[in-house]
Amino acid sequence: MTEGVMNQQVAHPMEKFQRQVRSLVQSKAVKPTDHLWKIALLYGDEWSYWKKELQEFDFSMQDPISDLLAVETWEEDT
Repeated sequence: MTEGVMNQQVAHPMEKFQRQVRSLVQSKAVKPTDHLWKIALLYGDEWSYWKKELQEFDFSMQDPISDLLAVETWEEDT
């Protein structure tokens, strides 16, 4: 690891996921009104990780995708 990397603000993994989901909505693969579980069909093996992450942020798989896209900052309770 290079020096200085520890001091940089690293984007939360959920920010990357949110950008990917936004891209799916823009490409019309899913709709903002679809339930979050619909994303599972597109993520395959990776879905168990993302489902766990979403649940840690109190998302339900029945929530609309628009709720995920509405989050402005991803902060973990420490």
